[in-house]
Amino acid sequence: MQGSAILFSEMTPDPAWEGEFNTWYDTEHIPLRMAVPGFASSQRYKSVNDASYLAVYELAALDVLKSPAYGVVKNQPSALTRRMLDGVSGFTRYLCNQTSEQRAAHAGDDPLNAPYLYAVFFNVPPERHQAFDEWYEQDHLPILLQCKDWLMCRRFKVADGAPGNWTHLALHYLRDPAALDSPERARARTTPWRDKLAAEPWFKGQYLMFSRHMPRQRGATPA
Repeated sequence: MQGSAILFSEMTPDPAWEGEFNTWYDTEHIPLRMAVPGFASSQRYKSVNDASYLAVYELAALDVLKSPAYGVVKNQPSALTRRMLDGVSGFTRYLCNQTSEQRAAHAGDDPLNAPYLYAVFFNVPPERHQAFDEWYEQDHLPILLQCKDWLMCRRFKVADGAPGNWTHLALHYLRDPAALDSPERARARTTPWRDKLAAEPWFKGQYLMFSRHMPRQRGATPA
């Protein structure tokens, strides 16, 4: 159900046909991909701030997206798929390799299916990757995961994607969005280590909150 790589894809349907969009996504778009070897699962989300939807596809590896089976799915779309994709806006697509995972002691058995997903993107200069990763893993996450509503964080390096020029992605799995207002998060954002990095001009993230939408769909073959 969980892979070592992900495809992170957002799109926004016109409100006039949002229902049709969701039916198509759940009954055609995702199931076709779940039949491709190497697709482990897919979870959809709805933005809490706007009309966009997110799908996170769990992959055995990014090479799955170069396979002949996936090529058929991607390059031979149905008429409905062409109509839907031609009509959406706000399209994003990021291919990412997982680099680490930390779970809270109170996370339970299945934090991957947490009701909220908080996505954080950063564009880190190559010479600062090590410093950024060390801060995130050793200082930032240990404090965040003390919050009762912060269940897990998976970190990724962005291999390719658009429209943003991002290098790092963190997916935070939350029980409640109130975690963002918790004392633990406030403390994690005011440590001397973070303050030092935050003073550098590149330290500007993009922060997105989503609520889980529909049950997770699983692939026909494991990752």
